[in-house]
Amino acid sequence: MAKFFGTNGIRGVFSEDFTLEFVHDMTLAIGTYFQKGPILIGYDGRQSSPVICKIVTSALNSIGIDCNVAGIVPTPCLEFAVKTLGYSGGIMITASHNPPQYNGIKPAASDGVEISREDELIIEDIYLQKRWIENPPQWGTTGTEDRAIQAYLDGITSQVDSKLIESKNFKVVLDLGNGAQAVTAPEFTKMLNCQTFLVNEKIDGNFSGRGSEPTPQNLSELSRVVQENNADVGIAFDGDGDRSIFCDDKGEILTGDKSALVLTQHILQKNPNSLVVTCLNSGSNTEILAEKFDSKVIRTKVGSVEVSRKMVPTNALIGFEENGGFMFGKHNQVRDGCMTLALMLDLLATSGDSLSNEIQKLPSSFTTKDKVSCSQENVPILISTLKEEFPDSDTTDGIKISLDPKNWVMIRPSGTEPIVRVYAEAESQEKLDNLMSEYLQKVKSIIAR
Repeated sequence: MAKFFGTNGIRGVFSEDFTLEFVHDMTLAIGTYFQKGPILIGYDGRQSSPVICKIVTSALNSIGIDCNVAGIVPTPCLEFAVKTLGYSGGIMITASHNPPQYNGIKPAASDGVEISREDELIIEDIYLQKRWIENPPQWGTTGTEDRAIQAYLDGITSQVDSKLIESKNFKVVLDLGNGAQAVTAPEFTKMLNCQTFLVNEKIDGNFSGRGSEPTPQNLSELSRVVQENNADVGIAFDGDGDRSIFCDDKGEILTGDKSALVLTQHILQKNPNSLVVTCLNSGSNTEILAEKFDSKVIRTKVGSVEVSRKMVPTNALIGFEENGGFMFGKHNQVRDGCMTLALMLDLLATSGDSLSNEIQKLPSSFTTKDKVSCSQENVPILISTLKEEFPDSDTTDGIKISLDPKNWVMIRPSGTEPIVRVYAEAESQEKLDNLMSEYLQKVKSIIAR
């Protein structure tokens, strides 16, 4: 088991468990793993990011590795630039959707995709053994990279029918969440001739607008602006801009599952006989849709690394998580909020129908999720107690208790916070509410024992 890497990179509370000394030594380990430069560095808008960037670049230079700094960019922008501009690897400084006091680092391989779980363990081993490069023949240098944003935006527009989208003059509301997509998404909608309305558009490391994670509870402003301006679509990004939650033309906030399904249907219509990769906690309609277009579904453990790294060798066209992380293989096998917005505009331009009507055409699905505070030491007891009660359950990742394909509950520890997440799907809203309330109670009573 990884000691430092969680579900998505390494994260911690800055200056407590994520200290500059820790960042320095972990960067030495990452640099030793990469072996050579140049390495591309980017960061989100957190207040601690610039100083962490200085430590990362100087640590790399001290072991003879050159690097360039792209400045504030979304995570998928950094990853795409690594792949297309010829870098040996990348390091993104971000804690994604975690609260402002956190920060983190996320390495990307030369193919522009997050490194694998196996490679995370290799880096941890180098770090623990302190086996980093010593006495390099010369010091590395640090420069700047100013091509990343344009390369990223050009890459996205090349994957959709840009001319058709431009002709529609869509009204789009962007809730930038005071995060890193503020440097790219407004520029993207401008390129595609969209009338754009901005919410929480100023980069702010405290995420003072609505917090760094877009949730149905904190997107009322997005919903209001969509309705007031009669917009075609609204979208909210997380802190580092790799995830996106949509709002339809009626102001309804869509779950990540719903938006993923409507996009999957649009993409598979154009590309039948394709492969879709998604996690165990996504809804069962994925298989129903895939079958309709002679396509297959592969399920993985929860986490974008699991999905991304399964997409690469299988050449999968689509990957997604239920939390609003969507991946389009033709662009890059990583979560990408702005690429997802482009695909949604492509869908609306092609169909000529409203997003709310497109959602109505999907097979009905009822999914939800919640979380319960739980320390790491209580997790094994919780999972083993549930396994005793439900011996036939899937324990690949936490525990998934299936009553049948359409009715299930999944409980797994978060890889980023001291909580367990509880996911559920049912064939009706009433069944879903009952299922969720029963299992939340069950989880809380086991933890309290």
